[in-house]
Parts: sequence; C-alpha cells; structure tokens
Amino acid sequence: MTDHTAEPLRTSPYDDDKLREECGIFGVWRHPDAARLAVLGLHALQHRGQEAAGIVAWDERRFNTHRALGHVGDIFNSERVMASLAGQSAIGHVRYATFGDTVLRNVQPLFADLSFGGFAIAHNGNLTNALAIRRRLVTSGCIFQSTSDTEIIIHLMATSSYVTVLDRMIDALRQIEGAYSLVALTEQAMIGVRDPLGVRPLVLGRMPSGEVVLASETCALDIIGAAFVRDVAPGEIVIVNQNGIESIQPFPIAKRRPCIFEHIYFARPDSVVDGHAVYDVRKRIGAELARESGISADVVIPVPDSGVPAAIGYAAEAGIPFELGIIRNHYVGRTFIEPTDHIRHLGVKLKHNANRAQIEGKRVILVDDSIVRGTTSSKIVQMVREAGALEVHMRIASPPTTHSCFYGVDTPERSKLLAATMTLEEMAKFIHVDSLAFISMDGLYRAVGETKRNSEHPQYCDACFTGDYPIPLTDHWGGDHPAQLSLLAERG
Repeated sequence: MTDHTAEPLRTSPYDDDKLREECGIFGVWRHPDAARLAVLGLHALQHRGQEAAGIVAWDERRFNTHRALGHVGDIFNSERVMASLAGQSAIGHVRYATFGDTVLRNVQPLFADLSFGGFAIAHNGNLTNALAIRRRLVTSGCIFQSTSDTEIIIHLMATSSYVTVLDRMIDALRQIEGAYSLVALTEQAMIGVRDPLGVRPLVLGRMPSGEVVLASETCALDIIGAAFVRDVAPGEIVIVNQNGIESIQPFPIAKRRPCIFEHIYFARPDSVVDGHAVYDVRKRIGAELARESGISADVVIPVPDSGVPAAIGYAAEAGIPFELGIIRNHYVGRTFIEPTDHIRHLGVKLKHNANRAQIEGKRVILVDDSIVRGTTSSKIVQMVREAGALEVHMRIASPPTTHSCFYGVDTPERSKLLAATMTLEEMAKFIHVDSLAFISMDGLYRAVGETKRNSEHPQYCDACFTGDYPIPLTDHWGGDHPAQLSLLAERG
C-alpha cells in the first residue's frame, strides 16, 4: 500500500457561520478506470467536505492509496498520482473535520491489514458511543492510529470472533450507535451500509457497462454517466462481488429518520434525495415561507448560493421580482493570510459583494438557508444597507437552529447558536433587520411532501431544530460537554 502526504492548509477565516457538511463517500466495483471515476465522483461531492480527500484502489495484488489535505482537484492532479492508484475497484472520501486540526492520519479511506486480508473503509456520519467503545478497546490492548471514530469499526472487526468479513462487520455494526453511511473495500467485495434510521444518505447506481457504484448523492452518479438504481435502504448492507449484488437487513426494523437538512442545505441542488429533487424541494420551501411570512417589498434577493432556490420559490409565490442583489466570489477558498481585526471585518466582502443597482432605494427581502451564529448574516445585512436599501427583511428557509447535531454535522455548541439564546425579536435586532421570519416545522415538512410533522413519529431527523434526538447520545454528558466534543473531534 502506498501513501502520500501534504502540508496542512488553513481554512478561510471568513466562512465560519454555516453548518458544515458531513463528508462524502464513493465506490466503484470492477471498472478499468475505477480510480479516475472515483476522482470524478469525489469532485461532484466536494461540497460535502473540503478539508481532505483520499482514494483506495485494489488491483488484484495489493491495495493502493493516495490521501492528502486539500481539494480533490489539487490532490489527484497528475498522471503520477493516478498511476499509483492502479486497480479495477476503488473507494473514495471527501472530508470535513468538525473540530481541531485536520491531520493526515485522520484522512479517509482508512486501511488496515486484518487476519482475513486488506480492508479499507470510508465513513460519513458520527458514532455517538465512540468514547465508550474506544475506552473498552484501548483497555483490551488495541492501539489506535487516528482520532477518527471510523477506526473503531476496524478494531471491532479485527477483534470479532466471527470468521467471515461480512459477519465481522455485522458484529461491529451491532455494537455501534450513531448515524452513518459506509463504503468498504476488501479483496473480494465492495460493501455499502446505511445506518438503521437512514440518517445519512447512500445511493446505488450502475454504469452503462454494468459496473456497480455507491455514492452519497446522485450528482456523483451523474458526473460519471451512471444510472441511479435506488437508495440504499435504512439498515441495509449491500455486498457487491463477482456474483452480483446481495442485500441483507441484519438490524431490527426501525422507523426511518433521514436528515432533513439534506433538503435545506447539504445536498447539491441537482441531486435527488430520498425520491425528492432537492432543487424543487428548496423552491417549495421558499413558497411556503412566502405564504407563512409574506411582507410588502420591491425585490427578493438570495444570499448566494444556498439561498437561491428558496428565493426563487419565494419570489414566484409572493409575486415580487427576484434579483441577484448579492454576487458571490467563488474563488475565495483557503488562505495563508492571518487577518488583522480590520481585515477580518472586511473579510465578508471576499465572498459576497452587493449589487447596488438592484438594491438602492428598494425594500429588500433577503432569503438564506439558515442562521447559525448570526455573524455573517449581520455583515451581509450591513452590506445591503450600505448599498442603499430602504428596508431589509430576512426570511430563513429552515426553522431556527436551536440544538447541536451529534450525527456527523459540525454545529457549534448550543450556547453559540443564536436561536438557542435569543428570541425572534432579539435575533432581528442582533442582525439589524426590519423583520425576521423562519419557515415553520409544518411548512418545512409540507415542502418535502408531508402534510405536517408527526410529533409522535417524526418522518425525518430534525434534532437541530427540535432537540428530538432519535439515536442515543451515549457519550453525551448532559449538555455540550467540551471534553466529549473534543474527543469526538474527528467524526466525519
């Protein structure tokens, strides 16, 4: 197995007021250009993680890997790199580190030589009993090479008393709690897994020539010309080998709870998630928002890019012109600049700039996907006012984010969430808008095709809005305990 390193990159200090994507995973079985297809798939999933990426390929003799910090296009950028990834089967991962430094030892896919042979695994999500299991494994003599909770699965498989790879994996998965989708590669098979509630997404596709593909989103199938076959079901294990596709359901049947934030922000708008076209859902969210909290105004302006579909839906429903009143610079990326306080204050303009001609002298409705800390929102509102807006009203395409996520999404501790510490009126004052409104929970559920939220059996995981956590938080000690959060730092 080969391995390659890169120097750490400093992330932009001007983009710290969004919920961070979880991670993205991709796999292809028995294709002559497996690694190249994996690179393309990871390109399509780049929005799910921009800190690091990796690929492991199997060439019938050995496992080959290339992992590094940075963007996909910067990592897999030469024929030398691609030649090092020989093989007809490959899995890949793009990663966002939720806390602490991103270091190479945590970059996935992780690989281990186990008693049955080589095993590579890529993981999207977070294990909520990772501390308890890790403590037990370390006590029994296991030596961890990373701080990633993904490595726990490898150790559980290595120490399992079962014989086959599949039985060892099932044994390991029955011991873990949390939200996850996995893609794994052995010498004999590619394996895909989705957690029993289906919180994290995973889809199955097929190339025109018949090869099987697994990916976090359908947009990764589109880029390589693969056809969408179906979603991997909650609690399903898909085994792809020389005999075809086998499907098993080794877990007790549970009511599915996919993450509703995929529809609001995480998924790419051209993806289809759980049978719903994401772009259409976001437009319906905007329309619901207009019906619930319409106000007289001259123009509807999205906070780009995530607010665009909802703003289109809002404008259409309200009969108010839609304009691109804020222009986004897509080339900010990472920086080695350590900003002074003055430069940091101006930093929002690195990413957004007001289009004065569409704002000056007008009553403006700003549409965004969410408010987390509120710091970026307040700077954008200030920018719009400085461009000459007469009034600024903000409409948010999600309910207030009042709780932290422990299922693989980077959210601040609860005390730093604006909606957890302020009333609606206080929030409006904090970000300096004339009015502020969020979509209701029932309005959000209507937009995704439900009549309303079923309070007894919610159809989605919406814990970030409600505090209704569907999976036990075994490692959570009552509140956002900093020790617990830091030790789960490398969930991904």
